[in-house]
This record gives sequence, structure tokens and C-alpha cells, in this order.
Amino acid sequence: MNVKTTLHFYAKSTKANSLGLFPIYVRLTVDGQRFEYSTKKFVDPSKWSSELSKMKGNSEEARSINSLLDFTRNRINEIQFELLKDGLNVTIEEFKNKIQGTKERTRTLIPIFQDHNNKIKALIGKEYASGTLERYETSLKHTKDFLIWKHNLEDIDILKIDHAFITDYEFYLRTVRNCANNTAVKYIKNFNKIIKICLANNWLDKNPFSNYKSKVKEVDRVYLSEEELQGIINKDFGTDRLSLVRDIFLFSCFTGLAYIDVKNLTKSHISIGIDGEKWIFTHRQKTESASKIPILPVTQMIIDKYENHPQALNQNRLLPILSNQKMNAYLKEIAGVCKINKELTFHIARHTFATTVTLTNGVPIESVSKMLGHKNLRTTQHYAKVLDKKVSEDMKMLKEKFSNRLINNELKTTSNK
Repeated sequence: MNVKTTLHFYAKSTKANSLGLFPIYVRLTVDGQRFEYSTKKFVDPSKWSSELSKMKGNSEEARSINSLLDFTRNRINEIQFELLKDGLNVTIEEFKNKIQGTKERTRTLIPIFQDHNNKIKALIGKEYASGTLERYETSLKHTKDFLIWKHNLEDIDILKIDHAFITDYEFYLRTVRNCANNTAVKYIKNFNKIIKICLANNWLDKNPFSNYKSKVKEVDRVYLSEEELQGIINKDFGTDRLSLVRDIFLFSCFTGLAYIDVKNLTKSHISIGIDGEKWIFTHRQKTESASKIPILPVTQMIIDKYENHPQALNQNRLLPILSNQKMNAYLKEIAGVCKINKELTFHIARHTFATTVTLTNGVPIESVSKMLGHKNLRTTQHYAKVLDKKVSEDMKMLKEKFSNRLINNELKTTSNK
């Protein structure tokens, strides 16, 4: 790219000071566009050579000023070389930024956050679920609201994000937004991902999260007891609407699949497992991890019941599932009919599978973890609460194992006295 660049030094008569000295100015022209600035040096107009663009003579003052002008000329040439080397356009604005020490680009938080969300949106169904985008969009909204609340700004330079910014943001989430601990921690975690993007791109030299600590508190998972589960199974609701919701909820209770994973099931997901019996082979949408679940008798009964349901056939689904919102609304109605004093939601079925259906009945936690599609056992331990009843049964077996030996030892001790 051929760019015409000219450099000229001149004494500006219109800016003469009280002593009659003229300031020496630099005039840089790039493709017809001009930028002028003062060298902050003054000269007696009689000692200035307009033809040579420098000070006349060989005095110490002349040598000093002419040396500065030579340095300026070399610096302009260096800037042009740097721009060409970096593949940047050689424009008057780029020269101006370099000369004045202006940052090439000020990066602000909101466009970086929005770009991240746009990329997630483009990858929905490939790498991300729609729920992931929804969470990050909510996080972005909270971030924007916080900037206005705390700083009265619509955006902020990422270089101004420090430890105090993060702790103030957490305070805002807990107070103004009234978020519970785990909710606030998750929003901060989402924000941390944006900071990691900045760090990875070398836009930040220091990690503002380096001295920040937060911890998710373990929450007791709500699940149905064996009696409550049996009550739902035995109840005659008298309406197809509630019966359908009950059946699909029970399907999840005996497979451990989340709502979206049940919704995505088709007949092609059922195949013969390693034991020669029918299994469900699927991938969790949330984590893309595999779930392989043997089909229990009650699960097969529900599949058979809706095999020829018109909605399932038309939508190529294994079951005629309703929207998550409607399912949860009708489950509250079912809880009332069955006198279950819990806020019944579809996700409770997954917890029920992990506790009441599997762990309580002696299924090893490693097997439960594999069926739930968890990537590590630690996650399963949060979902699958080991019940007091199971602990009691395990300890009862231990007591029976040692009871005779302990009694014999006690008898021997007594007889020796």
C-alpha cells in the first residue's frame, strides 16, 4: 500500500509569546490529511530557516533544537515502519495515537460479554443448550444494572475491573438483587469466564479474581419417599391430563433423566444392552455426557402405554411430553391431590431416582453416577443423598455380623472374673 507521507517543521508566528519568540510546530501530512502539534520549543524568528526547516547556526541552542527535530523525524519514520510491520493501515489517526501515546484501542466490558453470548447463541444445539444462553444473558443484564447502580456507567474499561469491583458486584447481587448464596456465586462465576477471556487474549495483565474466594453451599435436595412415590403410582386421577403428567414424571423417577432429556427421547434411543435386555442410550443435553440406563418394568409399561399416542407419533418422540412450565404446574396439582407437602417439580424426579429408587435399594453410587450421566462421583454425591434409612439398614447388618462374637467375648470375660 503506497502512502504519501510528508513532514515539515515551522515557526508559528500566530502563536508568538510575550518575548516575541515563535513556537516550533510539527506538521505531518498523510495522504492529504494533516496533523499539527507543538514541540514546546521557542525560537527567535531571525534565527529560524524556513527553507531548511531548522534553526540557523551552530550555537548550543541551535544544536539542541535541531537534535530534537532530528529525533522527531526519526520517530515518525519508526512509527510508519511499526504500522507496516503490524499490518495496520498507515493513517493520520494511527500516527496521532502513537505520537500522543494514546492506547491503540480501549476495550470495554459489555461488548466482550455480548460477543461471548453471541457465540453461545450460534452454538446452541451443537455445544450449548438454550438454558446456558439464558443464564449468561441474565448475567449480562445484572452486570449492566450493577454498572449503573455503582458507577453510573453503561460500560467500563476492562482495565478498571479490580478486586473491589468484584466484591461490590457480589454485594449488589446479594442485596439489591436479593440473590441467595449459590445464585450469587453462579453469577460471579459467569462473570469470571468473561475475565478469563480477557486474560487469555492478553487484554489484562492482572487477574482481578486472584484474591477472591466464594463457595457454593450444599443444598438439601428434595425427593420423594417410597411412600410418596407409591401414592402417586396408585392414585386414580380421573383425568387424562393429570394421568399423562403423572406417567411421564414416573418415567423420570425410574430413569433419572431430566426434562429436556426425556423430551428429546425417540424410539431410536432404545436398544439392547450388555445383558440382552432393553436399555436407554442417550446423551445429556446439559453436559453432553453419555447416559446408559436399563429399562425397569414400570418404565417399559409407560413406554408401551404411549407407543401409539398421536402426539408422540407426530413429533417423533418416545413420549407425548408437555412443556416444562405446564408439567410443573400440573405436578403442583398432583402434589395437592396426593397430599404431598413438597413443592413438586419435574426435576425432583431425578433426585428421587438417585435416592429412593437406586441408592436406598442398594445400587452402588458408582452405578448411579453412570446412569445419571455425571462426569465425576462428587456430583452424584450432591444429587444422591444417602438416606438415614439406608444407613440404619447397613448398620443393622453390621451389628448382626458382630453381635455373636461380641456376646461370646463378653461371656468369656465374665467367666474369667
